[in-house]
Amino acid sequence: MRKIRKGDQVVVITGRDKGKRGSVDRVIDDQYLLVAGVNQYKRHTRPNPMKNEAGGILVKEMPIHISNVAIWNAATQKPDRIGFRFEGEGESKRKVRFFKSNNEALGN
Repeated sequence: MRKIRKGDQVVVITGRDKGKRGSVDRVIDDQYLLVAGVNQYKRHTRPNPMKNEAGGILVKEMPIHISNVAIWNAATQKPDRIGFRFEGEGESKRKVRFFKSNNEALGN
């Protein structure tokens, strides 16, 4: 189980996009994420009429390392850390994520 998943709201805590918030669009592997509106780069492309592609400047989101983001806690309005715990008893026991600051379980 990963601490940060697709759809989570995260905030960038270091780098040139520090302070920006966005949702996780995709988890690339154990260490990299794609976050909407964060770590955007511009690529100048030449038109290719054979492939019916227009040229110009394309804005592309690049992966960001998981250590450079923290999950956003809407209750405290601050970045937070995540822990795991088991809820329920017997066969209904399941592993859930929770915020370390206020012990509140995440929705998913």
